Amino acid sequence: MNDRYLSVDQVAELLGTTARFPRRLIEERRIRYVKVGRHVRIPASAVTEFVESHTVEPVRFRPAGLRRAA
Repeated sequence: MNDRYLSVDQVAELLGTTARFPRRLIEERRIRYVKVGRHVRIPASAVTEFVESHTVEPVRFRPAGLRRAA
């Protein structure tokens, strides 16, 4: 239990969004969360996993002179 639990507002600030976005992720069950009574908390590791799974790596193009003819 070494994970830090964040409120919806803290996650929104961390992601640079409004609170509506993490609430939607919770509603659609696209991110792990914990219910503590009526409060919802999101583990910091769940935020990291969400960001990593939705990260798009850049496409690397070869320089024009090195392309092989088909």
